[in-house]
Amino acid sequence: MLVSHKPDWLTPGVTLVVFLPPLLFEGSLKINIRHLRENAVTILLLATIGVFVAALVTGFAAHWILGLPILVALIFGAITAATDPISVLSIFREMAVPQGLAITVEGESLFNDGTAAVLYGILVAGVASGTLGIWSGVQDFVLQVLGGIALGGGLGYLLSKLTQRIDDPQIEITLTTVLAYSSYLAGQSLRVSGVIATVAAGITLGNMGTRVGMSARTRIALWSFWEYASFAINSVVFLLIGLQVHVGSLLRQWRPTLLALATVTLGRVLSVYGLVPLGGVISQPIPLRWQHVLVAGGIRGALALALALSLPSGFPHREELLTMTFGVVAVSIIVQGFSIRPLLRLLGISNVHEDAYELARVKQIAMSSARSELDNLFHNNVISTPAYERLRQELDSRLEQAKAQVAELYESDSSRIQPEMQFAKMKLIAAEKSSLEQAIHQGLISQQRASELIEAADQELDKLASGEKGST
Repeated sequence: MLVSHKPDWLTPGVTLVVFLPPLLFEGSLKINIRHLRENAVTILLLATIGVFVAALVTGFAAHWILGLPILVALIFGAITAATDPISVLSIFREMAVPQGLAITVEGESLFNDGTAAVLYGILVAGVASGTLGIWSGVQDFVLQVLGGIALGGGLGYLLSKLTQRIDDPQIEITLTTVLAYSSYLAGQSLRVSGVIATVAAGITLGNMGTRVGMSARTRIALWSFWEYASFAINSVVFLLIGLQVHVGSLLRQWRPTLLALATVTLGRVLSVYGLVPLGGVISQPIPLRWQHVLVAGGIRGALALALALSLPSGFPHREELLTMTFGVVAVSIIVQGFSIRPLLRLLGISNVHEDAYELARVKQIAMSSARSELDNLFHNNVISTPAYERLRQELDSRLEQAKAQVAELYESDSSRIQPEMQFAKMKLIAAEKSSLEQAIHQGLISQQRASELIEAADQELDKLASGEKGST
């Protein structure tokens, strides 16, 4: 048996403080509130009631099947209730799934992190005290959530205003790092949810500070920094829990681990198929095909590992919970991660279809790129005039053929041009926004007037995005 231990300084409290803020902040920073509106009801149902349903189902199932004490089993349910679909979202982008589905998956994963962490904290405190009143637990939950939202939103607003007066990527990135950790620590000190405060701070900054108060180069640097920070933290968390899980225990407990995975999957199935249709009655309905993807895409990840690592050393069944959590996360990432791509193809959700029109468009784009590169080579005196003329004639002929084929296919189905028009309009509006942001920093337009124009551009983008969703 291989036994390893975490460093002495890595206490449960330090584990949460070090790892949770950057994991939560990075995801919340990228969320566009406007994109959440159509499926907001479903997202909130899954991220609140869905987390409770998943935790309760998983907990009671683990209690009956694995024989864990009920509160310990419920803590395992809370640990594994939140989803972390990073790999799923990358596959979504690659396979061009409808925007509404991607936003639902991403939005749910962000908000259910906070709910699961708050529920986890209440249950752990209940085990420590030996009592857990349902009514007092509900009151504590509501207080922590609302207090965290107010605190994080206020801190995010203050930093958003501050970034309007600074134009230095290094300083602004440092300030966002301070915001991520300070909102968490302030929440914990004030006895509200530090997790919710961090999420609220990231959402506020991402939707206010980055849009108006930051230049384009700062935003690019900011996204790159936080993407790498999230990747690094994820890697460290996996490494640390791997050091704590005994290899012998993992091999011996393969059967309980698979049973634990089955209970987690059951909780996910009941929460999705039970709540998503309810959300569809109140707001935008979600197709059954999308619900299948929501179930399969409910992968567990770094948050579950970080919560499991934060269990106190003398906590009942701690080693068993660590082993099961590690196993559930590992199997979830491998099995569910590899199943998403074929599932999307089977359900016909991906927008990637290699038909004749798209192949012709790809050829046209390729020929245009080759033609531009040929001009660059000639203007830089890399090739001679005779070689340039011969190659130019050849490429022009092939380009004309591709254009003619596209035009012919378009005549047979004029609706093919709509996605291109949609894409082009969104690109043009994005260019308008970029020029307005540049004009602000050059002093060519007032901050207030530019904000009004940027807001109008965002509204137009929302209309285009809604139209795109309706056409899918």
